[in-house]
Amino acid sequence: MTDKTRVSSPDPDDDFRAPVLRLHADDLASGGDVIDAQSTDTAQDDSVDREAIVVQLERKGAPVDPPDETRSMVSQRPPHRPIVPIWLRSTENALRTARWAAKQAGYALAFHGLRLPKYLGKVLLYAPIGLVRTAGRLTRWAMAEDGNFALRQAAAAQDDAQGWIRLDMQRERQSRWRWSLLLTAAIGVVIGAVIATDVLSGWSWWLVLAAVVAAFARIGRPADRPITDRVTEGQVYRKLTAELVRRALLSVQLGAINSAVSKDPNAITFPVEIHRDGPGHLAIVDLPYGVEAGDVCARRGRLASGLRLPLDQVWPEPSRGHTGRLALWVGHEPASQMRQPAWPLIRDGVVDVFKSFPFATDPRMNIVEVGLMFRNWLDGGQPGSGKSFALRLKVLAASLDVRAEIRGYELKGVGDFAVLEPLLTEYGNGFDDETLSRCAAMFDWLYAECQRRAKRIAHYAKLGKAPENKVTPELASLKGSGLHPLVVFVDEIQELFLSSFGKRAGEVAEKVIKLGRALGVILLIGTQIPDKDSLPTGITRNVNTRFCLSVADQNANDMILGTSAYKQGLRATAFKPVEEAGWGILSGIGEPGARRSFAVNSDDAKKVVARAIASRVKAGTMPDPDVQTRAAGPAYDVLTDVATVWPQGTDAVWNETLIERLTDYRPDVYRGWKPAQLTAALSVHRVKVGQIGRRIDGKTVTRRGPRSDDVQTAIAQRSGIRGGENP
Repeated sequence: MTDKTRVSSPDPDDDFRAPVLRLHADDLASGGDVIDAQSTDTAQDDSVDREAIVVQLERKGAPVDPPDETRSMVSQRPPHRPIVPIWLRSTENALRTARWAAKQAGYALAFHGLRLPKYLGKVLLYAPIGLVRTAGRLTRWAMAEDGNFALRQAAAAQDDAQGWIRLDMQRERQSRWRWSLLLTAAIGVVIGAVIATDVLSGWSWWLVLAAVVAAFARIGRPADRPITDRVTEGQVYRKLTAELVRRALLSVQLGAINSAVSKDPNAITFPVEIHRDGPGHLAIVDLPYGVEAGDVCARRGRLASGLRLPLDQVWPEPSRGHTGRLALWVGHEPASQMRQPAWPLIRDGVVDVFKSFPFATDPRMNIVEVGLMFRNWLDGGQPGSGKSFALRLKVLAASLDVRAEIRGYELKGVGDFAVLEPLLTEYGNGFDDETLSRCAAMFDWLYAECQRRAKRIAHYAKLGKAPENKVTPELASLKGSGLHPLVVFVDEIQELFLSSFGKRAGEVAEKVIKLGRALGVILLIGTQIPDKDSLPTGITRNVNTRFCLSVADQNANDMILGTSAYKQGLRATAFKPVEEAGWGILSGIGEPGARRSFAVNSDDAKKVVARAIASRVKAGTMPDPDVQTRAAGPAYDVLTDVATVWPQGTDAVWNETLIERLTDYRPDVYRGWKPAQLTAALSVHRVKVGQIGRRIDGKTVTRRGPRSDDVQTAIAQRSGIRGGENP
């Protein structure tokens, strides 16, 4: 006899000693409980090996599962549904829902009102047909021929006279009471009409008559020809249901979701019922175990396809609770077709930079408020994304705080911020060398200002007026403290970082971002070319508030929002430039998500500036245009300087030679320059720097440098542009 052993793991909830099956009556008994095999159910089953024995395994370690506890009555109480619907809990949501319903009803009324003559013609055409059909149907019903006639015909075909007679008697009995009922109803209708003629007024009578005629027309129309036209040709919105959400989640083609649902159809659950939320519906979804909400957000396009809706009508976001909880909001209509409210601060209101102010709206058209104090902002997006207007909006808000000093440069040169110039202590517009030099010098001054403010903070901290060694609203309002809010903006900052001043400006800007936050220095920067050269990584790592508008690729997306933002579902690549200007991903304030900055045009901006000027004149904080509060940086023109120091009779010169001559010519500007720095400065003016060979000590030495013709051509083209001519 062969020995066969089956080993099974002990159940942690069972007794420590496992039962042992006795093979024979005289066999050894184990230390466990011995059970006679012939008295067990397993012995009765021929499929069980009668020689099997359960071997007791030694249990190691202490139990790790918590003991069973009786649930309290409070925990056993079923969850209650909210008494007041979620969409009625706030006045704003209730008004928004009412406005949406009124808008839909108004459109439907206008649509059908214009087609009333057409509908009237159809009613007059189909009403007589409906009257005849109604009379015919009532007559057939009263005669009780339906069904009975076919049975009588079958009885006659089989020569079943008795059956035919019984069927006919049955028909007569049914017909007798039906005719009586029909006659009584007809008499009642006539009497009711006579009474209504005396009781009802003229317009009420015509209203009843119109309803009766419309009912006959509805009965008389063909099945495929409705009287009224469809208000919408396509299905723009469908009520969000659990089945639709499940189908859409399966369509995103995430293996973890599909696998979990195939094993358990209830793997996708809804902890909260789907409910109305503003101009749309919100579904809170618990995804299968191991699936993160960011995985679904990253496939927003497929999710919208699964719902058969436009992309800007479907807005998935991670929800609070755990990483596997998804908040799926579906609007009544696409966001591009929803009208954004006007910026609340256009006509009235003031701003406290220590508090939040309206900046944007979310897909639900809820107002999103942001703050300026203790924050540094990075706005990025491709041309046409609305980046400059979003940056200008924050500067407009800062201008409504009379304590705030504002300085800034727009390096695009088109004058988007020119409307704010009367309020600015320092302002520059353009991308020429002089403007770039002044902008770089401003960062040097800003770093020195941070050092000065740090000493002031330390002084007031000793006096107990800066409890956290930060600027407080009281210190900012205290005259002579030198700690008033200082707002500095630079639009198209990549022009500065790509220029000859870029390396130092980037280093200083990084220091300002690190130090200035607690000192009342607020830095707002905007860029359209986010890469390691045009936007130093030290800046992107330390900025704490980011607004990424439409970008072209994943790299640009992550440069602005941070590493792995694209993989987490924060994708500004979904927004189209121009068409969806102002839409972007806001990160650093609340949960990251899609937001649309308020659109403030130039006329509205002038209204805001006029109010800001009036407030500052009254408070005595208007900047004096004749007084410059800091020394200007050294002004120079690299093209002109290169042409000035160019060796006579030489067609091409090495960068090293030019730097030596430039240093002798302007030591305060060019001392410490590197060949690559000169190359970058010349490339801004489209001067090509190529390889130049020289014979030195019998050997050919090749280095980089420009040619005289290229420098002179660049100077001539620039002069033509400044003179209004075509280059």
